[in-house]
Parts: sequence; C-alpha cells; structure tokens
Amino acid sequence: MHNVTAITGFILMGFSDIQKLQTLCGVLFLGMYMAVVISNLIIITLITIDLQLQTPMYFFLKNVSLLDVFFVSVPIPNFFVNSLTHNNSISILGCVFQVFLMTSFAAGEVFVLTAMSYDRYVAICNPLHYQSIMSSGTCVLMVGVSWAIGVIIGVLYTAGTFSLPFCGSNVILQIFCDVPSLLRISCSKTLVVIYSSLGIGVCVAMSCLICVMISYFYIFSTVLKIPTTKGQSKAFSTCIPHLTVLTVFIATACFVYLKPPSDVPSITDRLFSVLYTVLPPALNPLIYSLRNSDVKCALRRLHQNLCSRGSLHLKLQSIFQWHSTSQVTSKICNF
Repeated sequence: MHNVTAITGFILMGFSDIQKLQTLCGVLFLGMYMAVVISNLIIITLITIDLQLQTPMYFFLKNVSLLDVFFVSVPIPNFFVNSLTHNNSISILGCVFQVFLMTSFAAGEVFVLTAMSYDRYVAICNPLHYQSIMSSGTCVLMVGVSWAIGVIIGVLYTAGTFSLPFCGSNVILQIFCDVPSLLRISCSKTLVVIYSSLGIGVCVAMSCLICVMISYFYIFSTVLKIPTTKGQSKAFSTCIPHLTVLTVFIATACFVYLKPPSDVPSITDRLFSVLYTVLPPALNPLIYSLRNSDVKCALRRLHQNLCSRGSLHLKLQSIFQWHSTSQVTSKICNF
C-alpha cells in the first residue's frame, strides 16, 4: 500500500550539490543557449528578408529554426535561473507547461521535417509540377497541420502523465520535467492512459519515418538516373542537409529515451538529456550554412548591405559635420 500524499511541487536534480559548480554549469549552458538562439535567429532573418530564399524548402527550414528556438527556450533558461539561485524547485503547473511545450515543439519539428522530405521528393522527382504542387497555400497548410498535430500530441502526453497520482519522493532525476522521469515517481499501477498516449506517439513517429524513407527511396532512384555527375551532386546537395538534420534529431532522441531505464540515473544520463535538448538546434544552422551555398550567399549579401549602409551613414555624418563647420566658419568671418 503506497503512502499517497498531495504533492504541491517537484525538485529538479541538478548536476552538482556544490553551489560554485551549479553556477558554472548555469553560465556554461546559458552561453550554449545564446549561441543556439542567435544562430537560429540569423537563419530565420535571412530567409525572411532575402528574396532568393523565398522558396518552400526555406519556408520549412524557417519553421524548423523557429521550433528549435522555442524548444530550447523551455528548459535551459529555467535551469540557468535555478543554478544561480540554487533553488531547484518547480511548481506542478510549471512542470505541466514544460512537458506540454517540449513535447509539442518536438512533435511539430518531426512533422515539419517530414514535410521537407516530401518537398524534396516533389522538387527532384516531379520538377515540372513543383510550383503548382508546392504552392504557398499548400506549404502554409502543411506547416499549420504540423504545428497543430504537435500541440495535440503535447496535450495527450501531458494529460496522460499528470492524470497519474504521484507518491513518495517528489524529486525528478532530471534537470527538466519529462515523461520518463515523472513515470518513475508515479505510484499508479494502471498506466493505460500514458501507454495509450505513448502508443499513439510511436505510431505517428513511425508513420513519419516511413514517409521519409519512401520519399528518399524515390529521390535516390531518380538522382542515380541523372547522367552527369554535376547534376547528381547538385541534387544531393539539396537533400543531404535535411537528411543530416533529421538523422541527428532522431538519433539523439532514441539514444536518450530508448536506452534501458536505470533506477538511479547518473550525471551522464542528465548530460545526454541536455545534449538532446541543445545539440540538434545548435547543429541545424551549422549544417545548413556550411552545406548550402544559397544560405552562404544570402549571409554574404546581408553583410554587404549592412556594411554599405554603415559606410553611407558615415558619409552622411561627415557631410553634415562639414556643413555645420562651414556655417560656423562663415558666421565667424562675417562677424
């Protein structure tokens, strides 16, 4: 018989009990967080203001970057504040929001990446009808459905998790609230609701994975039929960044959540959970900026525009200074 008590909040497990190390970890992850946010905001800005990047592929990429910014902004700022204040407590409502938002953004990103694979399939396998198939309305609809399904999955997981009673310890052996950690401290023997939610999530994820695999099967079959090496290289260059981003995202999630659970998670487990949160959003801008000539050119054009505006501002400032100086001189001479 479990001793069921009303839990008013949870305690998140940090990396260390030493306050100086807590502060150091908080500052370190804040630096990583700022780098992730700035790099993704640069991608979003480039795609928004550069006319040559107004294509379906970059529209999907902008949404991926936006989801990455939202996703990483849920746990890391809270962890930074906890590390500075040395207070690891979190309310039940705060934990609910963390589970809901992180699940929604992660699921939404999976669907947007799946939509990107379909976009690459149409662009390479059916290029003559690409503009008509991947119209702006279709792209907005696909992204809207992706975000909506992500929210639905977030609601299912959150409702399923927090419908369970919690008893005994209120310590979450993680630096943020996630479903596996909460299930460890649940005292319910009937996990029908959460298992149903997990089953739906697994089925949806497998469906997305199958769609991606089918798309790339046809893409590779079509690319290999291109007679020139240059043509094959150009086609592959538009697919490899997306495939790399998708692989990193799925691989890190599987590594963290599909490994055998341990009764007492180690610091390594918590570190890998943080890497799952930070690594994909950090690598996505690097992958698309290093492997994509369009993004490089857009970044170069933005830099040139900023430099030209800066030089124009200096020229105008020097002209105004010269004009004001000449007026003062003429007044002195007349006097």
